[in-house]
Amino acid sequence: MFIIAKFFKRLFDIFSSLFAVLLLTPLWLIVALAIKCDSKGPVFFKQERRTKNGKVFKMLKFRSMVVDAEKSGAGLFNYKDDPRVTKVGRFLRNSSIDELPQLFNILKGDMSVVGPRPCVVYELGDFDTLNKRYKKRFEMKAGLTGLAQVKGRNDISWDEKVNFDNEYIDNFKKHGIFTDIRILWLSVIKVFKKEDIYESKADETLDDAEAAKRAEEEIIRIAHLPDDGEADTVEYKEAGEKENEV
Repeated sequence: MFIIAKFFKRLFDIFSSLFAVLLLTPLWLIVALAIKCDSKGPVFFKQERRTKNGKVFKMLKFRSMVVDAEKSGAGLFNYKDDPRVTKVGRFLRNSSIDELPQLFNILKGDMSVVGPRPCVVYELGDFDTLNKRYKKRFEMKAGLTGLAQVKGRNDISWDEKVNFDNEYIDNFKKHGIFTDIRILWLSVIKVFKKEDIYESKADETLDDAEAAKRAEEEIIRIAHLPDDGEADTVEYKEAGEKENEV
């Protein structure tokens, strides 16, 4: 049943993304012109991300920030009033139009319409040593939208996102493509409401760069915590080492 569900999921991805690309052709031209007139740099932003089984691919977005923005300020994080975001880019982000080029990633097969959002290659630290809960979210292709996006988008922690991503995978195995259709509809509503666009700082007294650094360290720490059972083994081993030292 799961194989059949994945077959229909791929068909849905191909036809829906192709239809959207053709329908939105005039918008591509308008956005491209607006970006070029607003700031220096390319129309598209390409970034290495991870999809199913941790495979790395280049994800497309309309450029909404200044060139090399990820190397300064808050890095991968997007806090409110981020000075790296261009004037046109702010509109693109608020309307989620900046994400539309990922329709080409879907057509290519690197992504799906619905699935866990693709993380930047280094965002979770070393992929091979992720704990089982975090690795589970990579059992399916990354998505343009997902359950985590309709449940909170950028206003929830990475750990909460992982819980929702894994819940989506379990639901898809039970209900197939109907799960995707429901999430896609809820995503459209979320976009029109313009909710949860920006990330929140754990400590508002910190500047963007420091807040992002602390958040990134915490994300990687949690993503590599021992799995249930392994934690007990680690504690037992450490206790034994201390006894030997005595």
